[in-house]
Amino acid sequence: MRIKAWSHRGGAPDRSRFPNLEDFVLTPPARLSAAIEVLADIAERRRPAADALKDWGLAHRFAGSGDRAAIASLVYDALRRRASAAWVMGEDTPRAVLIGMLRLQHGLAAPTIAGLFSGERFAPDPLTDAERRAIAEGSLTDAPAHVAGDVPDWILPSLSHLFGDALLDELRALGRRAPLDIRINTLKRDRETALAGLTHLAPEITPLAPNGLRIPLGEDGRGPALHVEPEFLDGWYEIQDEGSQLAGALSGVRPGETVVDLCAGGGGKTLAIAAMMQNRGRLIATDDDPRRLAPIHDRLRRAGAEAEIRTPRGGRARADVLGDLDGTVDRVVVDAPCTGTGTWRRNPDAKWRLRLGSLSARVADQAEVLDRALRLVRPGGRITYITCSLLREENDAAINGILARADGALTILPAGSVIADHAQGLADSVRLTEHGLQMSPALTGTDGFYVATLERRG
Repeated sequence: MRIKAWSHRGGAPDRSRFPNLEDFVLTPPARLSAAIEVLADIAERRRPAADALKDWGLAHRFAGSGDRAAIASLVYDALRRRASAAWVMGEDTPRAVLIGMLRLQHGLAAPTIAGLFSGERFAPDPLTDAERRAIAEGSLTDAPAHVAGDVPDWILPSLSHLFGDALLDELRALGRRAPLDIRINTLKRDRETALAGLTHLAPEITPLAPNGLRIPLGEDGRGPALHVEPEFLDGWYEIQDEGSQLAGALSGVRPGETVVDLCAGGGGKTLAIAAMMQNRGRLIATDDDPRRLAPIHDRLRRAGAEAEIRTPRGGRARADVLGDLDGTVDRVVVDAPCTGTGTWRRNPDAKWRLRLGSLSARVADQAEVLDRALRLVRPGGRITYITCSLLREENDAAINGILARADGALTILPAGSVIADHAQGLADSVRLTEHGLQMSPALTGTDGFYVATLERRG
């Protein structure tokens, strides 16, 4: 289906007469039709929402940026409430999930929803009698926890282990929209100076992160295009969730040290570490997948940050790019590959694609990078293990594994003392686990980051 409903009379514009297509806007019912189309594509092809939305935009170039943003918000909100919306509506179809979401997430009354689903020009088909009853009478009162909390049922035992009596509160928080945070790059500006220079974005100071600012979102849940702001291009800040900022701070890296960022990816924590080190010392960043390292070079230049990037070659017989550093590194930061369960506020489609086999693969990856970190760190040096996961299998269990394999070579630093040394604001708003600490949307207002610190015995 191609949506061609315009708020201006006369249908789709003549491109030769109206080159600025931003003058035209899809009607709200047409946006709902588009969202149903995208949700159907996601369900049929089991693909990431971002890919489906991109393809929809390419196939419907008449849709302006406001339309695309609104459709994306509808799609992501529907995915956030997929299980509960389907329960209320009595069926798990793209249309039913969208209707249920409008009631549960947006709080729309039945007459309002019926007005949008009118069946008129480019609007979705009118509501059926069954849909009207579901909107009026459907309830989550008797819904099981995984439905009320909108998570896959097989993952609930692990989440219950972490959250206990706070399970539903945490799951509901995990289903809300995430805030938009930035980390001020202290190599170029301090937070107070940046705050004064970014007044056009109406930022607020983050509750916990010492160098963070929070940017207000619009009614559609979207923030401004921060990546095109002059201050971003000048390296004043990076877009980074407050939880990620705190996880980096808990590494406790200091100027003059030798530090390895073992799973650097695009460089988010590498940039934060470079600022903590004040570009003094030696910072080495690498990643097992060289493709993930591609953006890091431009980001370092923009931030004025100094780091040595070691990119592994492809192929089975590739050389170890860190072999010369074994036993010499002061601090190894392991931002481990994981299921990303802690980021479901931002990536709600990911929770419905996650399978038990994916978790098993990530657990194996985590054991591998922890073993590599152990070989790198010197006696008295430290390993900071970080995931954006809420699952014990990837967190405390992974630490149990490396402790057993290290055969007494590692000791755990109590999370309370790490917080006291590097992030005192977290003391009253974080869960302490067997070996580390767990941030979460309901408790800390951040993504779900886990951090544990190990020290190699002398």
